[in-house]
Amino acid sequence: MTTVDTRKAAPRRSVNLHAIGPLAALVVLLLIGMALNDNFLSYSNLTNVLARSAFIGIIAVGMTFVITAGGLDLSVGSMAAFVAGVMILSMNALLPTMGLGVGVILVGILVGLLSGLFGGAINGLLITRGRIEAFIVTLGTMGIYRSLITWLADGGTLSLNYELSGVYRPVYYGTVLGISWPILVFALVAIGGEIVMRHTRFGRHCAAIGSNEQVAKYSAVNVMRVRMATYLLLGILVGVATVMYVPRLGSASAATGVLWELEAIAAVIIGGTMLKGGFGRVWGTVVGVLILGLIGNILNLTDLVSPYLNGAIQGVIIILAVVLQRGGLKAH
Repeated sequence: MTTVDTRKAAPRRSVNLHAIGPLAALVVLLLIGMALNDNFLSYSNLTNVLARSAFIGIIAVGMTFVITAGGLDLSVGSMAAFVAGVMILSMNALLPTMGLGVGVILVGILVGLLSGLFGGAINGLLITRGRIEAFIVTLGTMGIYRSLITWLADGGTLSLNYELSGVYRPVYYGTVLGISWPILVFALVAIGGEIVMRHTRFGRHCAAIGSNEQVAKYSAVNVMRVRMATYLLLGILVGVATVMYVPRLGSASAATGVLWELEAIAAVIIGGTMLKGGFGRVWGTVVGVLILGLIGNILNLTDLVSPYLNGAIQGVIIILAVVLQRGGLKAH
């Protein structure tokens, strides 16, 4: 009897440690930030971190579903740059006929969302119908989107009309009760994503496919449809993130969205979602986004390490997170 009880208790401790780990890391980062800079916990600094992290956070929520279902998408940063370019070109082209006003902005937002959805559909169709590995497909589309935005900008930068940019600015800089729109949208997307992942058939099917695709098929799960839906969801969330990003700078270039895919994947893995699929949690992804955002913020405030090494630090974090996941699985 004693042996059976011990066997039952061990997995619970493993799961709890697996869940507490990201939260503990977040608390440690907050304490380090407080110790290194007096302004770290100021309202302006924290809201700035959240607003800048919102773009990655919105995309990372979609990436959580893709990875949970056993997929991967390396093209999200390049896709965001392409979507931003298409939005800017569309709004500039419509300005002479539609005039300066909210109508042009609404059309631009619709173009951004549809462009993101289209990009997700292309990836999803090639992976599901074309039966090509997700890594290969999204590596290819990453190069395609980055080249397209470079071509559209003629190697330079696409800029939104100055007056139109002033009309669009409140989408990023505007606030509701002191909270900026990117933070609010990120919060809504995260809450919705957590509900879908935990309490809907779609979320359960994503986990089932990532865990064992053949068993999922035998359980009457439409694997192709669910996997396609994850890429469509990620695509439209790339569109949402880009819609919030464009008014920040009012421009797009080949440098837009660089390393966004790395940050999104890092946030998902840090948050506890299994890289091989089968288990995912959106709330953990949100914690992962905050961890990455705070690391970058601490580097900027303290000058301990060059901000140019931020990508290297994120790469190390991804490797460590995967190593810890494997260690947790072996212990389990």
